[in-house]
Amino acid sequence: MPSPKTRAFTPKVVTANALLEGDVVYLTHQGDWTRHHHEADLIEDQATADLRLLEAQAQAHEVVGPYLADAKPGEHGPEPIHFREAFRTRGPSNYAHGKQEA
Repeated sequence: MPSPKTRAFTPKVVTANALLEGDVVYLTHQGDWTRHHHEADLIEDQATADLRLLEAQAQAHEVVGPYLADAKPGEHGPEPIHFREAFRTRGPSNYAHGKQEA
């Protein structure tokens, strides 16, 4: 019996929300957090993605709800693939403050 076809890995970034401010944040290559998607570490394989997510989950004193989000290489760094993630890069949507204020 043939094995089921495995789906190719899609590059990922680790994203979460900052514990105190609630801002969307991204894990960088150095292991700290940034509010800019293009500064996130673009992860190219599942094993590394799993390890980076565990690293983020261990930082509960800084962030809440870390997860892996699909991304793609861009001219200035990782870019979101899905609408939800692109929307999160723009900040809160209820009124102009934070990232939307600029």
